[in-house]
Amino acid sequence: MSKVCVVAAGGTGGHMFPAEALAREMAARGWRVVLATDHRGEQYAHAFPAEERLALDAEAAVLAEAATAVDGIAEAVNMVPLDHPRRLLLVHAHPDDETIGTGATMAHYAAEHALVTLVTCTLGEEGEVLVPELAHLAADRDGGLGQHRIGELAAACEALRVTDHRFLGGPGRWRDSGMMGTPPNDRPECFWQADLEEAVRELVSVMREVRPQVVVTYDSNGGYGHPDHVQAHRVTVAAFDAAGDPAYAPELGEVWQAAKLYWTAFPKSVLQAGIDALKASGHTNFFGADSADDLPFGVPDDEVTTEVDANAHLEAKTAAMRAHKTQIEVDGPFFALSNHVGQRAFGTEYFTLARGERGPATGEHGREDDLFAGLDCG
Repeated sequence: MSKVCVVAAGGTGGHMFPAEALAREMAARGWRVVLATDHRGEQYAHAFPAEERLALDAEAAVLAEAATAVDGIAEAVNMVPLDHPRRLLLVHAHPDDETIGTGATMAHYAAEHALVTLVTCTLGEEGEVLVPELAHLAADRDGGLGQHRIGELAAACEALRVTDHRFLGGPGRWRDSGMMGTPPNDRPECFWQADLEEAVRELVSVMREVRPQVVVTYDSNGGYGHPDHVQAHRVTVAAFDAAGDPAYAPELGEVWQAAKLYWTAFPKSVLQAGIDALKASGHTNFFGADSADDLPFGVPDDEVTTEVDANAHLEAKTAAMRAHKTQIEVDGPFFALSNHVGQRAFGTEYFTLARGERGPATGEHGREDDLFAGLDCG
C-alpha cells in the first residue's frame, strides 16, 4: 500500500499512514498536504495547518510547495542521467551544508544544464534554531527540526535550480550525530554510528544510477571535524571505489567509475580576507579568531587545485541560504550560522582534487577553473 509521511509545521515528527485516505482527511480539516515521492517510490508529505501557515507567514507555504523538489519529484524520477553529458554528484552531511560550501558551484553547473545530484546524509536534527517561533523544534525541546529542514532544503534546491536530490538511504534513515564529543554521537541511529557497508551500498546505488564524472565531498577531517562530515567522507571514498568494481554488489546496477573526486576547500587566504572584510564592516566575531591560522578549518593555498568562479550565481546562493532560515541569518554579503558566527558568502568556491587527473591550469594561481577540466564529456 502506498504510504505518506505527514509532518506538521509544529514538528510532531513523521508517521506512516495510508496516503490517499489521510490526504483526503487532512484536506477536509483545512490542512495543506504536499506529496512527494522519494527515489524508492514511496510517498511522503508535509502537512501544514492553515493557522500555523498564517502564524509563520507565507514563507511556510513556499517551503511546503518546494518540498516536492526533494528526493525525486516527477522531473527527477523521469530523468535519464545519460541525457546530460556532464554529471556532478555532491555528498553533504546536513541540509545547508550544500549551500554554504558549494551552493554557487551547484547553481553554476545547473545553469549550464549539467545534471547536479545532491545526496544529503541526515536531516540535521541537532541543529540550533535561529527563528524564535520555531525554537520548539530543537532536539532538546519538542523535536521535529529535521522534518522541517526537509522543506528548507527543498526551497534551497529550488533556488539553486537543482532538481535531483536524495537523502542517503531515504529521509531520516540516519540521524544527525551532533558535534564531536556530545551525547548524540552515541545514538545507534545517528550517522556516526552507521554501518559503513550499508551506507556505502546506498551511495553506490545512486552513483551507478546517476553515473557522475565528478564527485564532491569533504576531506578526511570533514572540513572541521564534525562526525557526520567525517563519515560522509568515509562513505563517499569507499563508494567512489566500489561503484566501479565489477565484483561489488552487481545487483546495484551496472558498474560506473567516476573520473574525479574532490574535497571542498577553504583557502586560508580567502578566510583571512573574510576576517578582514568582516572587521572593516563592523562585525567582530568570526569563529572568535583574528587570523585564519587560528581557525579549526581552512587549507594552505597550495593545496587548493580548483576554483570555480560562480559569482554570476551568488544571488542564487544567497537565496538558498535564506531558505535555510532556521540555521542561517543573511546580512548582505555576510551570513551568520546558528551559533552566530560570521562568514563571507563568496561566489568563488574552492576544491582540492583527491582522485583523477588534474585539468589544465589557469589564472594566476595555476588552478583548474572547472570541475570537469580535462574530461571528455561529449
